[in-house]
Amino acid sequence: MNSVSINLRTDEVVIKIDDNAKQEDVIEELDKKMKDLKKMYQDEKTPIRVTGKILTNKELEEIREIIKSKIDVEIKFDTPTTLGLHSITRSYKKDVETSETTFHKGSLRSGQRLEVEGSLVIIGDVNAGAEVIAADNIAVIGTLRGLAHAGAKGNKEAIIAASTLDAVQIRISNIVKEFDMNEEYVYDNAYIYADGDQIVIE
Repeated sequence: MNSVSINLRTDEVVIKIDDNAKQEDVIEELDKKMKDLKKMYQDEKTPIRVTGKILTNKELEEIREIIKSKIDVEIKFDTPTTLGLHSITRSYKKDVETSETTFHKGSLRSGQRLEVEGSLVIIGDVNAGAEVIAADNIAVIGTLRGLAHAGAKGNKEAIIAASTLDAVQIRISNIVKEFDMNEEYVYDNAYIYADGDQIVIE
């Protein structure tokens, strides 16, 4: 089984990491393939996109270093860790505290409820009538239409992040924000946190 596959496109080079690959196998195979790729690389400006396996911060940095040591180009990571909770930072907000993170692949339908300790990353949509609850942070890589309750055990430093926010209600700790269903709104790349007793969406 190949741990790493490389696909050369006209505007980018795509490196796909197998979902079940061990990191040591990924590093070994990527190192070999990057040597070959360097020989045939035509344009030093062509970016590289890494996709596939969910990566921890450490794994991501190891992969970045291998690529950069062979070809000095822009590297994009199209993996859940990029949008997830390993290293979310904002210039206007302090670093988000990391915690044990649960990943859920698939959308949640109306009536479904998912509750976890630590942080939660949903790779899919949270549809209207569904609930996601986490003791710490919540990230939705998809559309959040249902109820999201971050910091459910009193953590007011928790955040909610969503690719698209179209919810009726969101909560951080005991702070609740409800949206007027008569008003049309959609937030793209929403970043939500508590400021005092108010919920802020940016």
